[in-house]
Amino acid sequence: MSKKLPELSLSVQYACKHPALPSRPQVRRWLRASCDCAAEVTVRFVDAEEGQTLNRDYRHKDDATNVLSFVYASEPRIMGDLAICLPVVLREAAEQGKSAEAHFAHMIVHGMLHLLGYDHETGAQNAKRMEAREREILAGLGYPDPYIA
Repeated sequence: MSKKLPELSLSVQYACKHPALPSRPQVRRWLRASCDCAAEVTVRFVDAEEGQTLNRDYRHKDDATNVLSFVYASEPRIMGDLAICLPVVLREAAEQGKSAEAHFAHMIVHGMLHLLGYDHETGAQNAKRMEAREREILAGLGYPDPYIA
């Protein structure tokens, strides 16, 4: 008898186009590997302009970043949005010698961990804990360690 998985309500929005963008089933697989609780998540793939606007409006940083996480609720279910900036992720993957797929997987896992309360910006211990969890999840999905250059 298999264990019943918690409900994952997922919306994937493609506000930009590129052949390297992951499919909805890939995004679902990456989120499912990152979260073992009930969740309602929207993942939106954005261009540089929208990524910059979101980062400026919500983080007061006037440039596009790879992933932004917006958590709305954590009990009784995780509710949040992830904005993934296509050109930033593609540029970083190329600069780091990684496949676009592996880097998109990392950004989805990273963003979902933020929705779950992980934080890498408030102390070295928190960063180590989050990076260790990312490595564990990505290895389980068959991707290499994202922190090895």
